[in-house]
Amino acid sequence: MVELRTGRLRLRAWRPEDRAPYATLNADPVVMEHFEAPLTRAQSDAHVDHIEARFAEHGWGLWAAERLDTGTFIGFIGLSIPGFDAPFLPGVEVGWRLAKEHWGVGFAPEGALEALRFAFDDLALAEVLAFTTVANAKSRRVMEKIGLVHHPEDDFDHPNVAEGSPIQPHVVYRITRADYTLRR
Repeated sequence: MVELRTGRLRLRAWRPEDRAPYATLNADPVVMEHFEAPLTRAQSDAHVDHIEARFAEHGWGLWAAERLDTGTFIGFIGLSIPGFDAPFLPGVEVGWRLAKEHWGVGFAPEGALEALRFAFDDLALAEVLAFTTVANAKSRRVMEKIGLVHHPEDDFDHPNVAEGSPIQPHVVYRITRADYTLRR
């Protein structure tokens, strides 16, 4: 499996010992504020199973993110193929979910930029997208920091979120390989 590195992070295969801290961050209501609910341990483990199955299928995905200085697992950063239908799909999404104690120090944009580099340089993708609920200002800020641009014409009500939920409306951001190359 492909492993990626940045100045401060290793994006690597998931290990069995990552499951407990991943379940802890998924149970944190602050981390999960823009999701329907925090995840149970079983739901969190099922998500890791899904991530590992996508790695087996594609050879890339949502890597376990580890700090190089401490070896601490901090969450995930990487690429995924959304598993629902929307007018702007198919596509490949860049995404992240980090434990809150690792927020605000640039890990999400640092790792996401490396995932974009891999997407464009190694996978030769033409475009990468990201989406989040309208109110998720922190993720939207990361999207903008890494060069993605909001495409309001693609904004949508997420089909996997309960009808009428305040988190159902989502925004869509995109970056093309050409725009990524210009930013380098």
